[in-house]
Amino acid sequence: MLPLDAKIYVAGHRGLVGSAIWNNLLQRGYTNLVGRTHKELDLLDGVAVRQFFDQERPEAVVLAAAHVGGIMANLRYRADFIYQNLQIQQNVIGESYRHGVKKLLFLGSTCIYPRMAPQPMTEEALLTSELEYTNEPYAIAKIAGLKMCESFSLQYGCNYIAVMPTNLYGPNDNFHLERSHVLPAMIRKVHLARCLGEGNWQAVRSDLDARPVEGIEGTNATEAEILEVLQKYGIRPGEVTLWGTGTPLREFLWSEDMADASVHVLLNVDFKDTYEPGATEIRNCHINVGTGIEHTIRDVAQMVINAVGFEGTLLWDSTKPDGTPRKLIDVSKLHRLGWHHKVELADGVKKLYQWYLQHS
Repeated sequence: MLPLDAKIYVAGHRGLVGSAIWNNLLQRGYTNLVGRTHKELDLLDGVAVRQFFDQERPEAVVLAAAHVGGIMANLRYRADFIYQNLQIQQNVIGESYRHGVKKLLFLGSTCIYPRMAPQPMTEEALLTSELEYTNEPYAIAKIAGLKMCESFSLQYGCNYIAVMPTNLYGPNDNFHLERSHVLPAMIRKVHLARCLGEGNWQAVRSDLDARPVEGIEGTNATEAEILEVLQKYGIRPGEVTLWGTGTPLREFLWSEDMADASVHVLLNVDFKDTYEPGATEIRNCHINVGTGIEHTIRDVAQMVINAVGFEGTLLWDSTKPDGTPRKLIDVSKLHRLGWHHKVELADGVKKLYQWYLQHS
């Protein structure tokens, strides 16, 4: 257990998970927290990261910073996803070791598992067959990160642990139509289609002022310009088109639940607790974090429709990729380590939509 006055650096403290971890630590009485925005510290800059560690000397590090996005972004920007994430991990984990950081928590993703891994996916499924093509570069970067934690701990006796969350959603989510993940993208698309269908241009313009789409802002654009850009993303008055068939199965975890699980591991779990004692080969020391419950994307869309109060038409574009057919994780290891989720998906969708409205 870290003392309450321990200096903890949260990399990515403004992001979806990082901000929730920051708040969770504060609620537990940890007030000596350090965070830097991207403008203040570019984690791709190795010299700047070393100078930061020289100056701050954190006792613990939470690496929640990453270059992330949905299927469309992963397909278009493959080099960015592997290069930037490898660079961030190399710099932060490397400097943590060089500066004697006592505890490090690395956040990955369950996209590390093979496309056709047996379901639910246990930690042992890692590297057993090929990855999903759409996010392969990102997955390889995250595998490298968890192996860095594992290897530093085995070779140097570090206490570095990697947690692999399932699909996350919650406050401070990314609602960018090109780069967001499936659930926040659904919420925004359905919300905008509802507003357009109701002729509520004030709400539409407010939404685009808060989050411009391809440079189009609500205040200065004409109605025709707004309709044209939203049409590209399947948003029309009273009608929404979503990618794929809606049949893939997905698991979702409320970001504040993820934060609570992360802080639980940071404070209560050591690297030696992540593998069976006496093992001749120590591997797969990472920890899955999720609910162990899955839903079809079509069912999730219906939850969004119910939360938004949308009465229009929902269409599916089957020419677009579905991604991995099924992605459910086995969370029995996490349960053995003493943590269970609290927020169920239907309730979480309602909470996220209310948050979105308050920040539009």
